[in-house]
Amino acid sequence: MKYELERSVGIETVLKACQVSEQIRSNFSLGDTIDKEDLSPVTVADYCAQAVINLELMKTFDEPIMAEEDSSILISPEGKAIKQKVLEVVNEIHPDLSEDQILSAINNSKHEGGRHGRFWAVDPIDGTKGYIRGEQYAIALALIEEGEVVVGVLGCPNLNTYLDKPDISKGSIFIGVKGQGTSMRTLEDANEISVKVTSISDPRLAMMCESLESSHSSQIDSEKLREILNMSTRPIRVDSQCKYGLVARGDASIYWRIPKGFKYIEKVWDHAAGWLIVKEAGGHVTDVFGNPLDFSVGRSLERNSGIVATSGKIHSDVISAIKQVLDIASGPK
Repeated sequence: MKYELERSVGIETVLKACQVSEQIRSNFSLGDTIDKEDLSPVTVADYCAQAVINLELMKTFDEPIMAEEDSSILISPEGKAIKQKVLEVVNEIHPDLSEDQILSAINNSKHEGGRHGRFWAVDPIDGTKGYIRGEQYAIALALIEEGEVVVGVLGCPNLNTYLDKPDISKGSIFIGVKGQGTSMRTLEDANEISVKVTSISDPRLAMMCESLESSHSSQIDSEKLREILNMSTRPIRVDSQCKYGLVARGDASIYWRIPKGFKYIEKVWDHAAGWLIVKEAGGHVTDVFGNPLDFSVGRSLERNSGIVATSGKIHSDVISAIKQVLDIASGPK
């Protein structure tokens, strides 16, 4: 089966990163967090998860990696305490590695992407604020080949199999492979089940999800959209690529990320794994104008604006409604 090795290594890699991040969070404190230049938080877990993921990939594949973090904060005076914690956690898994080797593994993440060759896209902790709050976050890993996402693994340590039955299972891992569908397993049980998007064709009946953080997506525009589509259900608001998982397994029919202005450009690692997982589950993912997501132009989705993921049948209705709202919000083009 094509991509069998990549799929297997991807699952084990994400599983290890989930275990490490949950171990850290069991004793998490505000001292484990520092703000980056853009004022977004980064934690000990971000660096540890990236180190673990990159080291696992480097053991099997001689391929470049594109990831969110690097060690620049860790080697700064204000990052000294966090660096020490990162070294301690990673050395528990890899006791023979030196500080330089661990920092080098974290820094092996600067690939610029493009439409030629293969590379891995890594988001070690997607939804860092959710992680800090003890809520939803994701660990995302994708293999991109000739500009196309071909393997996606999404670990959601706090997203249980049934949203209304949190005690039944611990966390979810979603796996999508080009042409092979999407499956899901828990952190504790390797048995996989196939997942599919909902068959809802009436947007009035659709359940939608969006970012919990209002800074990430316009919740004002979201309310306008729900009015245009006559949606009666209340939105599910969660952090991270977990939203792609909710759409893929049918808990939600729509995930939209409406840009608050068009200057912000989405990053490849924030969407690559989720895109494939929804697509292989039978759904559809575009930008807010209905354009396909283009993962071949660098580290960002420079040719796209915003994100819309749906179960498929209602996608054109949702895009039409978004265009109405954006015209209202932006004025004549």
